[in-house]
Amino acid sequence: MEQTEPGLETLHCEASLEFLNRRIDYERNAVIPYRSRTFKLDRMRELLARLGNPHHAVKVVHVAGTKGKGSTSAMISSVLQAAGYHVGLYTSPHLERLEERFCIAGKPCSSEELVELVALVQPVVLSMDQEATGSSEVPSGPTYFEVTTAMAFLYFCRRKVDLAVVEVGLGGRLDSTNICLPLVSIITSISFDHMKQLGSTLQQIATEKAGIIKPGVPVVSGVRTAEPRRAIHTVASQCDCRLIELGSEFDTIRTADQQNLLHGTIDMPNCMDYRQSPDIYLRNLQVNLVGKHQLENAAVAIATLLELRQSGWNIDDQSIRSGLAQVQWPARAEIFPGRPRVVLDTAHNVASMAALRDVLENISVTGRRWLLFAASSDKDIQGMLACVLSSFDELMFTSFGDNLRTTPPELLAAAAEKQLALQGADCPSPRLNVMSNCQGAWQRIIEQAGRNDLICVTGSFFIAAELRRHVLEFTDK
Repeated sequence: MEQTEPGLETLHCEASLEFLNRRIDYERNAVIPYRSRTFKLDRMRELLARLGNPHHAVKVVHVAGTKGKGSTSAMISSVLQAAGYHVGLYTSPHLERLEERFCIAGKPCSSEELVELVALVQPVVLSMDQEATGSSEVPSGPTYFEVTTAMAFLYFCRRKVDLAVVEVGLGGRLDSTNICLPLVSIITSISFDHMKQLGSTLQQIATEKAGIIKPGVPVVSGVRTAEPRRAIHTVASQCDCRLIELGSEFDTIRTADQQNLLHGTIDMPNCMDYRQSPDIYLRNLQVNLVGKHQLENAAVAIATLLELRQSGWNIDDQSIRSGLAQVQWPARAEIFPGRPRVVLDTAHNVASMAALRDVLENISVTGRRWLLFAASSDKDIQGMLACVLSSFDELMFTSFGDNLRTTPPELLAAAAEKQLALQGADCPSPRLNVMSNCQGAWQRIIEQAGRNDLICVTGSFFIAAELRRHVLEFTDK
């Protein structure tokens, strides 16, 4: 077949991506110096100021949390769209294409728009690079995440969204998104992750996450644990903010007739009742995401939407129902049709791995259970494996490509052996396998798995990103 030259549009997009990929990217670096002078908001404010302060023209809901912030953001966006609003959604990282980070009305920005956004920011970024080179006070020019965050606000400003749902990248207080003044601040959950950057206790982590709280701006919290709740209370009180908390002002209720666990199908809806004091009660809400943890995320989303409703946004109950029933959020306990059954999940800390385990335990499988696992080196690998080892018959450890944070699969296997030794002889002992190439590991598993087996791919956002396309190709056959 005759090969054609890439079009000008493709070349422009590749050049834009090359410019961005040359930036410092802490999503892929082995070391994340969050507490150093590298992470400060002055540079982000300067970047946006030189671009005309587009964030000042965008109404924002700001979402932080250890886990659930992406799902909660997607739910809020979906409901607002169902209510007729023109909604932007900024999340990170992306699964397959950078454009996924910048969504409007549920659709990623086009490659053409991406090229335009890069063309707008590139001269400013290069100028700041040059100034940083000649200064001992400025450690570097804007990072990858700072540039993409600026692009998001430019995009939403240019497209005149009614509101943008903005997900925090890392932490909260020093995150690049924390230059916004939101209508509502959200903290979805607090658990152990990024301890080197955020602190070794839940109180310290919560305090960093609560750094997104702004004076007088209402705060919705999905945190149930006492220690981080106290930290959030303290910051909210200091900022004179009204605090709306899961388990106090609102909650999710799973009634006896709504024990909608999967039992081997992907057809049963994830249902809940929602109540909020003093007199709001929404019954039999269906959430189009799998797992009971998503019901708590949905409750946080609803509390936020009701807060917006109270301040004048036209969000009726039917929009809440429709938006939750239609929400799409790939690679979050994503269950694919066909045989063998495949589950893809971005779980990358102990709490999210425990949530995934709960989902897996309620999928009926008569064959073997396979785990394809890769993880970043800064994670609690031992704790993650402790959650799921006994749920599988076959373990395949691998690595994800083009990322300095990946853990060598031999070290993952050693961690599994150590955990199995701790569990004792009475516990199931799965077979351990190692293959460095992620796609090769996936291929080996699908060649060996039977029709009645289950394959779970998890451990990191990056392995989910690398393999989702291959899973889709396999399950579409």
